[in-house]
Amino acid sequence: MKTKRTETERCTAQVRSLARFGTPYRLAFLVALALLFALAIPSLYTFAQGPRVIQLLADKDNKFKVPGQKLPVITVKAKEVIKFRVTAHKGTETDPKYPGCVHSFTIKELKSQGWDVCLKEGMNEFVLVAPSKPGDYSIECMSKCGKGHDEMNMKMTVTE
Repeated sequence: MKTKRTETERCTAQVRSLARFGTPYRLAFLVALALLFALAIPSLYTFAQGPRVIQLLADKDNKFKVPGQKLPVITVKAKEVIKFRVTAHKGTETDPKYPGCVHSFTIKELKSQGWDVCLKEGMNEFVLVAPSKPGDYSIECMSKCGKGHDEMNMKMTVTE
């Protein structure tokens, strides 16, 4: 013999069945949401940090120098945003082609992409984007700065 359920009993049974049905999906949703945050937060942290800072010296002896290195070499990732902090000291000459510059920071094949910066006496800060193509690039001084100018260069290695 079947007894009739009251309206309240029918609604309660329906709510229980929906709650049981939704629990695995709710758990999957929460796990997916947690994974999304876990992947997004490091990217946001890196973005919030800003560009990596690289310090250099363009010295009066007409050489580029990287603190702690005998031969100046910098390594960057392709398309990395870099903030350069270059302290420049005046050499023995100045170049009329580069008025006001004591040195320059130039990659010849990337001049059109901003890689031709006039370095003035003292601290120079500028932001550049690394080339998208991995390889070795030569950073040179194009402003005639005195004896040894022709050897005033350094290597930049771009990795993937």
